[in-house]
Amino acid sequence: MKGGGIENPVFEPPSPDLGRQRQASPTEVDASVPAAEEGPCGWGRCAPKALQLCNNPEGYLAAYSLLAIFQGIVVNGLINISISTIEKRYELNSSLTGLISASYDIAFCILSLFVSYFGERGHKPRWLAFSAFMLGLGSLIFSLPHFSSGKYQYGAKLEDTCQVPGASSANFTCNASTKSSLPNYLYVFILGQLLLGVGGTPLYTLGTAFIDDSVPKHKSSLYIGIGYAMSLLGPAVGYVLGGQLLNIYIDIQIPERQDTTYTKMDQDDPRWLGAWWIAFVACCFAIWLLIIPFSCFPKHLPGTAKIQAEKISETHNDGSEVLVESKNIGESFKDFPMALLILLKNPVLMSLIIASSSEALVATGFATFLPKFIENQFGKTSSFSATLGGLVLIPAAALGQIISGILVSKCKLDCKSIIKFMIGTCSVALLLNTVFLFAKCGNEPFAGVSETYNGTGTLYNLTAPCNANCGCLRSMYYPVCGRDEVQYFSPCFAGCSSHLFNNMKKMYRNCSCIGRPKRENDSEDFLFEAVPGKCPTRCKFLPLFMTFFFFTVVFTFMAVTPTTVAILRCVPDKQRSFALGVQSVFLRLLGTIPGPILFGVAIDNSCTLWDIDECNTKGACWVYDNERMAYLLMGISAACKIITIIFVVMAVYLYKPPPASAALSQKDSEMVSSICT
Repeated sequence: MKGGGIENPVFEPPSPDLGRQRQASPTEVDASVPAAEEGPCGWGRCAPKALQLCNNPEGYLAAYSLLAIFQGIVVNGLINISISTIEKRYELNSSLTGLISASYDIAFCILSLFVSYFGERGHKPRWLAFSAFMLGLGSLIFSLPHFSSGKYQYGAKLEDTCQVPGASSANFTCNASTKSSLPNYLYVFILGQLLLGVGGTPLYTLGTAFIDDSVPKHKSSLYIGIGYAMSLLGPAVGYVLGGQLLNIYIDIQIPERQDTTYTKMDQDDPRWLGAWWIAFVACCFAIWLLIIPFSCFPKHLPGTAKIQAEKISETHNDGSEVLVESKNIGESFKDFPMALLILLKNPVLMSLIIASSSEALVATGFATFLPKFIENQFGKTSSFSATLGGLVLIPAAALGQIISGILVSKCKLDCKSIIKFMIGTCSVALLLNTVFLFAKCGNEPFAGVSETYNGTGTLYNLTAPCNANCGCLRSMYYPVCGRDEVQYFSPCFAGCSSHLFNNMKKMYRNCSCIGRPKRENDSEDFLFEAVPGKCPTRCKFLPLFMTFFFFTVVFTFMAVTPTTVAILRCVPDKQRSFALGVQSVFLRLLGTIPGPILFGVAIDNSCTLWDIDECNTKGACWVYDNERMAYLLMGISAACKIITIIFVVMAVYLYKPPPASAALSQKDSEMVSSICT
């Protein structure tokens, strides 16, 4: 198979050709791989002997694996965990950051078919050198907003306490100069993602094809499997590395204040933003170093012509095989429309593609917003949420792929049995999806949002009689937790008029909006105190949720590899790579592009408190309705899995095995039970 790889092996893994072998005609030498093109490793006449040690499939695989790892670190790791920080820093809502995430797939969708077609006849290693250059450039551009947007101003220069009438205080009015230009950096992030998409296209199409060209057929799946196994390390490293870097302040050094009563902001402060940009800059230069090895590989590795001559056909017969063979479809670009039409008219293929696209929508949505969900649902920091999300999502996805690959291989399932196996895994994943119903967290008490100010004021209104004369600014979000275990938007909205320091920790006193403590044994001296930060969450469902979510991901990804295998088996042999290319386009159009956008809209729809400045410009969301968020995400996930099951069932009934394998189907089915046991 001329390997048309998949953009993201974590969510759309490739599969070895497990198709039923059939007798083939005597092989012929592939004239498209002349021995003259099996040059030495080097640059023109500069071909040091030391480089020839790498002029083999193992040397190429090492370079390919490194590039795949760094691509996974940036695209599937760093960007996903930086979303929450980017939202706050550049005043973007989740719908817009979802568009940023989808931009990579937009570029890949546009270029994949054309790059795989024209690059097939070109110098594949040089295409990968171009891929490394574009991935590095995209990573660098994605980090540029940090260097051009100035220092992070977190609004602590004003003491946000209740000011008595007539006291001097800042008076903010709306004018053109106060409107922030930070949201305009959205276009820079999109440009960076588009360039990353351009770089990722050759990597997972031509890069995989070059491996398949350079090794014997019985070793092809092993080498490709090693390459994609290495790529699984990318997102895991990206989540962990990026999560740890979020512990560093965004501008490295927290600015000092002349105010002697000032205490430095720490990671528990909701205004804290981590240094999300450091890893992007580091990865940029690391990826650019990989241009060197890819530029020195020849067009074909030594021995490629002989390997191509020894390969035999494993064509799987179906209704369109005769048409493809008789008209020799696929030899020229003018055959492109006919080849595409043949695949689009294959009902089994299209059913499997729609089913896999529905699963991809959920996978990419959770990959993008799972850290944000953990952060808001369970009251954790951005760093902890990103690290936990990566440590659960990536191993679960890898485990699901490995388990399904072993089962399909050991049980020697035919195409129809593979599709039935998918129905079982998707059904289990649907049942496990109900974890959102019983492991969700309720809303923490928040004055003016989820409850009133001790019976005064109204819901969704931060102003109440107790703080009406304080002149509070809604643009200054600095939550405090009162002794009544209720959270307040800021000390000002809590009616606090003074503060003190207790064991180096700032505390607020004389807070007119804070009621009596809920614990009866509290001292009367501290009745009206508040401490900075959100109130500790009382939800203890995080371990339960992550356990169920882990197995949900496992069973979800147990259907991905069988889907690819079924697609490879239900199309003509000469169209297998093209079928994966068509699947890749549909996955993006119906799955990975709308997925983050749809999840972002759902999360925005659960927002109860937006960041609104003096000009009434809406920024990021500060507080979410936890129950509404959980129900919306469960609804999207359940609906997509039901769609998946419907189309997989359709594929079972529409599939008609070819005559050559129909006679063997009954015998194979009888052998499955004994083999599996």
